[in-house]
Amino acid sequence: ANTSYHIPNQPFFDTLEVKGGGDATSAARAVLQTAEYDVGWNLAVEDEILKRLEAAGKGKMEFKAGSDIEFVSLNVTDPWNEVDGERASAKSKHPAFSDKLVRDAMSLLIDRKGIQEVIYGRGAVTTSNFLNNPPRFRSPNTKYEFNIDKAIALLEGAGWKKGSDGIRAKGNVKLKFVYQTSVSGPRQKCQAIIKDACTKAGIDLELKSVVAAVFFGSDFANPDTYQKFWADMQMFTTTMTQPDPQLFMEQFTTAQHSQKANKWASRNLVRWSSKEFDDTFAAAQVELDPVKRAAMFIKLNDLVVNDGHVIPLFARPRPVGVVNKMTIQSSAWDGLTWAIGYWHREA
Repeated sequence: ANTSYHIPNQPFFDTLEVKGGGDATSAARAVLQTAEYDVGWNLAVEDEILKRLEAAGKGKMEFKAGSDIEFVSLNVTDPWNEVDGERASAKSKHPAFSDKLVRDAMSLLIDRKGIQEVIYGRGAVTTSNFLNNPPRFRSPNTKYEFNIDKAIALLEGAGWKKGSDGIRAKGNVKLKFVYQTSVSGPRQKCQAIIKDACTKAGIDLELKSVVAAVFFGSDFANPDTYQKFWADMQMFTTTMTQPDPQLFMEQFTTAQHSQKANKWASRNLVRWSSKEFDDTFAAAQVELDPVKRAAMFIKLNDLVVNDGHVIPLFARPRPVGVVNKMTIQSSAWDGLTWAIGYWHREA
């Protein structure tokens, strides 16, 4: 502990032990059931399991509201063919998702409320917005709906007809997609729920799960990273680490395309592009009137959501497990330990 800390008699702990690796369920158990550890970070575990662990009476869950968002991306580009030696090149177009009605149908086939209730419980807030907090930046203009029949009608009307194999197609393009995410119990259950609805509508999803260390890794030589997005669909949570949305929404600017030229290290992973978005974002960077600026970010959210390549599922409050008699100061807008000098245990 820093004996010269700027507040007398703080911090309250002499040492800190941090354990990494393992999985979220084991981490939750180590805090809530066995109290082996005092705090567990990012416990992305089914709420039913968390409640059972809390029943041991040794700890409790805290959910910190922010603007982290779990979402599904429908690839703008073609991940299966190369253009100028690059898969998923920004110069290409996805053969099926370039049809707006297919994107609209995909949104209708996702039972957000059911997923939230069955899997995530307290750990999710269903939403149709990509940008959800602070409240002044939250759009009132979007909505979501789960309706298999309406999705089928859209696809039929757009000329996507079922073949003898039960899969819809138009010309030589089939509605058959690879849907990837990281290895995680809740995410694989979420994939299964979405696949079931899509099957009923004549869309075939091949579910792919990649070990998190690889999926979220930075090895540009690996084909399975989320930055490369060499699949038709993918799902993950992106975090908003400060209450101002400028950096958060920058990820949809054309300048941020993740591509071979930057070793897939930029943030626009879906490779979506809109001149109106780019222009509005540039204007928001220099707008000093807070009301006008908030309206600009609402517009940015609406442009992304309404185009349909990005489908918000639910806002994710940050789930933290804390043992009894331990008090922590934490926030969804910063790292877990930003105010660790104030953490204390009751006598």
